[in-house]
Amino acid sequence: MNNLRGVYIVWYRDLLRFWRDRARLISSFIMPFLFLVIFGTGIASSVMGRAGDGDFDYIQFMYPGIIGMVVLFTSIMTGVSVVWDREFGFLKEVLVAPISRTSVAIGKALGGATIATIQGIFMLVFIPFAHVSMTVGEAFLLIALMFVFSLSLTSMGLFIASRIKSMEAFQVVVQMVLFPLFFLSPAMFPTQFLPAWLGTAVKFNPVSYGIDSLRQVVLGSQESAMFGIELFGYRMPIVLDIAVVALFGIIMGTLAIRSFRVQE
Repeated sequence: MNNLRGVYIVWYRDLLRFWRDRARLISSFIMPFLFLVIFGTGIASSVMGRAGDGDFDYIQFMYPGIIGMVVLFTSIMTGVSVVWDREFGFLKEVLVAPISRTSVAIGKALGGATIATIQGIFMLVFIPFAHVSMTVGEAFLLIALMFVFSLSLTSMGLFIASRIKSMEAFQVVVQMVLFPLFFLSPAMFPTQFLPAWLGTAVKFNPVSYGIDSLRQVVLGSQESAMFGIELFGYRMPIVLDIAVVALFGIIMGTLAIRSFRVQE
């Protein structure tokens, strides 16, 4: 019972800090707005029609990628709170509390995943601009996929943060991880337009499968088929996409929990 309460307290603390940080809430719209509205509109004309039928809507294609970008950046940056708490001594107090360190890691992961999912939900306000239509059921499925996706990425962020002692080092390492994960994914560009070696790199990126699952929900399986990921000539469906993401999350979560257990 103490461990479950510990998970809840850690989760609630992170959620409360996020809700009270109004600047963080407002700024969470800035980067998606720049990418979707300005960047997307700016390059849409250069890629329009390259899908083969002349009706390719680049902003519509990019919209699920922007949702994935928000989830990715928010999830991994959750590790900042771990480094911050370590520098100010709060983490040590939590680790010596009468709860297991596994509970602390799980609470942090759930807190970060919840925050990332909420910020992903905020992106639904851009649906009219992206010329996308979704049913209520599809919206709930999208939210569920965002949570699984964010939970896996948050676990990775916590594992990285648990091994780093300073805020400066964390920021450098995170940038080295974030941008390759984002740009080596089908978030911004259709995979069939990429060179063969770059397309292979995309398939080794776990973020690619999370974004592909989001795109299949937002655009529909048939409309997104030509933009999907193929392994051995087989188009990855949502179930297999999310299975890859979940497997990656289990591995990262296990590493994060083990790392928290050996913290001093």
